Amino acid sequence: MTGLERNIESRVNDLLEFFPIVIILGVRQCGKTTMVKKLKPKWRYFDLERAKDFDFISRDLDFFLKEHPHSIIIDEAQKFPALFQELRGVVDRDRQRKNRFLLTGSSSLELVKNVSESLAGRVAIVELGTFKMNEIYAQKLPEFYKIINHSLNQDVIGPMKALTPSFSHAQVMGAFHKGGYPEPILAENERFYRAWMENYLLTYVQRDIRALFPRLDIVKYRRFVAMLATLSGTIINRSQVGRSLDISEKSVRDYLEIAEGSYVWRNLPSYEATSSKSVVKMPKGNFRDSGLSNFIQRVNSRDQLLDYPHVGAAFEAFVTEEIIKGLQALDIVNWDYYYFRTKNGAEVDLVLEGPFGILPVEIKFGTTIKQRQLQSLKNFVYTNNLPLGVVINNCEHVELIAERIIQLPAGCI
Repeated sequence: MTGLERNIESRVNDLLEFFPIVIILGVRQCGKTTMVKKLKPKWRYFDLERAKDFDFISRDLDFFLKEHPHSIIIDEAQKFPALFQELRGVVDRDRQRKNRFLLTGSSSLELVKNVSESLAGRVAIVELGTFKMNEIYAQKLPEFYKIINHSLNQDVIGPMKALTPSFSHAQVMGAFHKGGYPEPILAENERFYRAWMENYLLTYVQRDIRALFPRLDIVKYRRFVAMLATLSGTIINRSQVGRSLDISEKSVRDYLEIAEGSYVWRNLPSYEATSSKSVVKMPKGNFRDSGLSNFIQRVNSRDQLLDYPHVGAAFEAFVTEEIIKGLQALDIVNWDYYYFRTKNGAEVDLVLEGPFGILPVEIKFGTTIKQRQLQSLKNFVYTNNLPLGVVINNCEHVELIAERIIQLPAGCI
């Protein structure tokens, strides 16, 4: 692993100035440990997956926290739930002191529950994903996000038209194909990449999920994860998935919760803040890392990716995740993401809503888009009286392709 800068580093440092505890959540092997050690190289580091560290902390937690009341990094904090209740007492004895504890976790299921019960108001939570494109290629966060951060309620068409791609088409396709897990990406060795992915998938299912859910049918869950890879970027019909895997709809809901809670999957809720009564309310979902999704489906080359029957939906999921990672790096609170679809087929792939306003985004794999394909996006923009709608595809140049509709190359995000 290298010291490549992560987009959320400055945000984590800012939050440590406001809170005594900051927790970094994210999928395993996304670079959490590397980042926190880089941010706080002089702090004491403990890994609860190491038996020595776990025993040292759990043997007498009260004594440990008296000896180490600040400047502590604790990795994989979800392994020891009692820690959160004790941290509450430590923090409350000196509420004015900030910048004390930096924790990481690779599962949000129990961890977030423990945090909400014990540390509400005392902790900030930040999510770290696998590498975003600009992190892979060691570039700054694209200007696209600065425009969103400034405000969409002002004249944004001019600044959007002035954007230039930060990444070439080849770089976009490379990130789309390989994903963003730091270790195999930085190694730049195809054999190592495939071996790493295979062992990562085995470890995720056989060790991590088995440890969290010992009663879970691991064989069926692995089949479910493989099916999710084929469904990335689509609306999830839980009853159909259940029939395909010969499991109940309740099991499908439980499996989706596990996949999302372990950060391999993201559910996108339906955008329902509309006057339309025909909105589809089933969740849509993305496999969070396109490289892992492609590996599961045996898409091992760029040619295979181009021939993949569901490449459009997979590219939509990839771009959506890129945009969400970019927004997570900004100092924006109270924002969210959705998709929009009606029962008669009108659809907007991604709807962002927050203090910056509302931004609808249509995502296409090709280089051009026909005017009839813009109708749903146009209707959404006009119905909600928005200043702008965005199309992201593999075109070469930024272009205003209709009134209040701008087309951006994927290299801009």
